[in-house]
Amino acid sequence: MPFLYGKWHGIMASMTTTLTVDKAGRVVLPKPVRDELQLAAGDSLELESSEDQIVLRPVRARVGMRKKQGIWVLDFDEPISAAATDRVLHDIRREREGSALRPQLNSKTRSARHGRVR
Repeated sequence: MPFLYGKWHGIMASMTTTLTVDKAGRVVLPKPVRDELQLAAGDSLELESSEDQIVLRPVRARVGMRKKQGIWVLDFDEPISAAATDRVLHDIRREREGSALRPQLNSKTRSARHGRVR
């Protein structure tokens, strides 16, 4: 199997390192591991311990598609609140309005600089 960009066909290459537990019981995951697994501050990890092993796995929200009354819909673990949906729609609309107005503002600014007023 060819080794490409630290992966074996989409599987992270094995890493062995020694981690130190601090006084509060914390360990720091090496940056290459965090980057490869796309982990950021606040992300959750599932811990599994047995005998002399500790296994950590990222907890990912389960998002998938399913058919509901003949229509494909996104299926989330937790329902999305109406307030969250409204915020996203408001932000998208504001962004579109801003980008639609920019060309008009730029042409007015150029005309004003050249002594022309529309």
